[in-house]
Amino acid sequence: MDIQEESSTYGSLTAMASRNMSSSSSAFFSANQSPFFSPRSPSCHLSESTRPDAPSDSVRFDAAPPSSSSAIPGPRSLVNVACTFSDVSASPAGCNSGDMQKLDRISSSIGISSSTLSNHYTAHEDGYSGQKEKRSKKGRSNRTSSTLASVSLSSYRLRSCDVFIGLHGRKPPLLRFANWLRAEFEIQGISCFVSDRARCRSSRKHSIVEKAMDVASFGIVIITKKSFKNPYTIEELQFFGGKKNLVPIYFDLSPGDCLVRDIIERRGELWEKHGGEVWLSYGGVEQEWREAVHGLSRVDEWKLEAQDGNWRDCIQRAVTSLATRLGRRSVAERLTKWKDKVEKEEFPFDRNENFIGRKKELSQLEFILFGDVTGDSERDYIELKARPKRKNLTIGWGKTNSLDERWRERHMGTGSSRKEKEPVVWKESEKEIEMQSTEFPQRHHHSRLKRGGKYSRRKRGMNILYGKGIACVSGDSGIGKTELILEFAYRHHQKYKMVLWVGGDSRYIRQNYLNLRSFLEVDVGFMNSSEKARIKGFEEQEEAAISRVRKELMRNIPYLVVIDNLESEKDWWDHKLIMDLLPRFGGETHVIISTRLPRIMNLEPLKLSYLSGVEAMSLMLGSGKDYPVAEIDALRVIEEKVGRLTSGLAIVSAILTELPITPSRLLDTINRMPLKDMSWSGKEGNLLRQKTFLMQLIEVCFSIFDHADGPRSLATRMVLVSGWFAPSAIPVPLLALAARKIPEKRQGSCLWRKLKRLIKCGCTSSYNKKSELEASSLLLRFNIARSSTKHGYIQFNDLIKLYARKRGVTGAAQAMVQAVISHGLISQNLEHLWAACFLLFGFGHDPVVVELKVSELLYLVKKVVLPLAIHTFITFSRCTAALELLRLCTNALEAADQAFVTPVDKWLDKSLCWRTIQTNAQLNPCLWQELALCRATVLETRAKLMLRGAQFDIGEDLIRKAVFIRTSICGEDHPDTISARETLSKLTRLIANV
Repeated sequence: MDIQEESSTYGSLTAMASRNMSSSSSAFFSANQSPFFSPRSPSCHLSESTRPDAPSDSVRFDAAPPSSSSAIPGPRSLVNVACTFSDVSASPAGCNSGDMQKLDRISSSIGISSSTLSNHYTAHEDGYSGQKEKRSKKGRSNRTSSTLASVSLSSYRLRSCDVFIGLHGRKPPLLRFANWLRAEFEIQGISCFVSDRARCRSSRKHSIVEKAMDVASFGIVIITKKSFKNPYTIEELQFFGGKKNLVPIYFDLSPGDCLVRDIIERRGELWEKHGGEVWLSYGGVEQEWREAVHGLSRVDEWKLEAQDGNWRDCIQRAVTSLATRLGRRSVAERLTKWKDKVEKEEFPFDRNENFIGRKKELSQLEFILFGDVTGDSERDYIELKARPKRKNLTIGWGKTNSLDERWRERHMGTGSSRKEKEPVVWKESEKEIEMQSTEFPQRHHHSRLKRGGKYSRRKRGMNILYGKGIACVSGDSGIGKTELILEFAYRHHQKYKMVLWVGGDSRYIRQNYLNLRSFLEVDVGFMNSSEKARIKGFEEQEEAAISRVRKELMRNIPYLVVIDNLESEKDWWDHKLIMDLLPRFGGETHVIISTRLPRIMNLEPLKLSYLSGVEAMSLMLGSGKDYPVAEIDALRVIEEKVGRLTSGLAIVSAILTELPITPSRLLDTINRMPLKDMSWSGKEGNLLRQKTFLMQLIEVCFSIFDHADGPRSLATRMVLVSGWFAPSAIPVPLLALAARKIPEKRQGSCLWRKLKRLIKCGCTSSYNKKSELEASSLLLRFNIARSSTKHGYIQFNDLIKLYARKRGVTGAAQAMVQAVISHGLISQNLEHLWAACFLLFGFGHDPVVVELKVSELLYLVKKVVLPLAIHTFITFSRCTAALELLRLCTNALEAADQAFVTPVDKWLDKSLCWRTIQTNAQLNPCLWQELALCRATVLETRAKLMLRGAQFDIGEDLIRKAVFIRTSICGEDHPDTISARETLSKLTRLIANV
């Protein structure tokens, strides 16, 4: 939220900005009443140990909260709600007694309370919030007088302040940077006071700021082009320079630009406009001004420059350095660890060094998100003809050139600031562009498309929001949506604390969203508080987990959230809108959504079109080969037939680069390549039917792989099995293991297979590792897959994975499941474990794709299902998904048990008249008992989870079944039976109490 005018300039600064601090004491109250004050906010992370209550004397006032309705009364008590919670990371080694003991410890903390414990969180975290000042003098005077009347500023008594931040200006980038800097200090527990003293309209406010400057341990002064004309900035430089605690941050400047002689003599492009006798504005003598400016060059230990491309690094360096100087070494260490983690895991893919075109689209994205276009992007963006409006003035397209030139001179050409002008948002309508001041209530802006010189009206308008931090990119699969967003994220990542990438598949989007917890340093787990509270329902628990992530994204710290390839507007599990996951629009956090859908959430998308002919040709001729005209014509035919999709053009470029083949020969090869038999029914089949030439191109790549590595090469099989994995990066060893498990068509005699196995037994490990690397390298070189920033991971395009599934290779799904079960780690392959469960249990209306033997099913339940369900429930509060997994697992075990007790008819029984017809349970009693006990364990786990969601009746029915099974097999005195009876007693007591 931007820094606003006058008394609300830095209003509503949070009293406690840490994540787990509840209401502040009566000595604290909303800084909405103190427009330039930001109290200390000790950091309190859920993931760390419980910290002692923050000292309430960081900043105190003697006055009681005013009773004016314009003020926001502070809560009554100061409560530190921090707690310690360690994630339950169930080991894939099995669901042993340790896993159940963790679940028991959580279940034992259940208590029934007649009153609900309410943990109050401070709602005033948008540091520079406040009502926007109206432009009329009447409105301004009324608001100022009411603020002064409601707040007795003279009664405030400032005690301590770690950092004072002074700035001058109202440009959105400067305010965004100041917001971020202030929030970053406060979230690390460093008290911060921010002020633009030039906007103080009261001597009392000036007195408060001067007290803050006097008690501050360090003084940060943000230096801009206009700072040297501001007497207050010069005074701050003199004051903190004299105390030897000045920390200058050069905003779009460098220390070399701040030389007194260059400023006065208008030397250099920068000072030709902003220089001259600027010291006259100081109000003092020139010598004092010279000494203050010259003092900047003597601050050698601080060289903080906030250029357009290093905001993040500048802020992190400032916070780390000042935290170290203030003795907060733990803050510096935590920031260093966090920075190392971000550098490794921020982006899902490496930057595409061969990115081509899309200049206009990149500029449009910047304009939609920020409401402004800066730097080199100005040349690439369309020129809108408009002027600032008065009231509801609208300007049509066909206006004079003087108006156009005047607008460009004010906003794009000269780069001068717009004094006394409100930020604007753009509205495109049928024949006009309207510029509307943001001081008026927000209205939805309808856009019309121009087609053939006429504007076609839509029956239902779509909303396009500029400068609100939300953008949607739509287009066909493979057209380059992800590449566009990835390039934008790499170009602008320094404007955000971090780029958060979320996969948009409807089955995995909620899990991917909650995975952000490690970067946001919040705990979304079930037991996120050590306090006993009333038992919440499952839906309420899931909403609370989502709310914790959303709350972090709605602070003044900017993040870029990318939801890539959004499949549906609704979540697959509970059919709730994806909008519920997103932070509110207009905040510091920005959201970009890519999707194949024509429209989502009633937003007007940025429709991604094909590359131009020149750009497409440049992409295919990446190697720089020169071809005759006939070959160029063949390339144009390939471009047309491949649908102009950038993914297909990239494969063509790789083939031409890696192989000595001409475009005409490649075209002939693709045309002669037969397609494999597959099912063309359904929506997915129709999508592939429209891209048959691309499918033939992929088959050409398979032929190349088979020629290089022999029939049924590992690279080909890795592609074919990839379609059954989750839509995320896949570890190469896991993918290769699944590929090797695909049964071969001609396996030869059993003796020959044994001999081959004996020959390779001595060098299997090294040979497999080498072949894995070679196969993955082959896939990357031909652009069939792309490398992930995670070492040893690769990812496939959705079209290729869809084709792999539709191609229907026998045993591919079975091979994927077996590989994931045997080598899947929950901490590393959470999504792929869920993908295997989707194939095994048939969630929703999906059929069961893979069936396992009883022994394999038991192994799956112990090593995968139980740990996965407990981990999902406790660590991520995904109650619905965990319970549904256990329910389907119970059904599968019951079906297997039913098959065991069904009589079997064997030819041996007919010849032995004295033998009765037997069942599988009688033939294999040990396996049957193990199956029954496994079912009892699943039932007991479900009952304990039902206990956590106040589903006592259902839990009692489940645990009674478990007690019956264990009593029948193990006996009354067995420890497992006793444990189950204790759970039953607990549920019985709770039912009686409720």
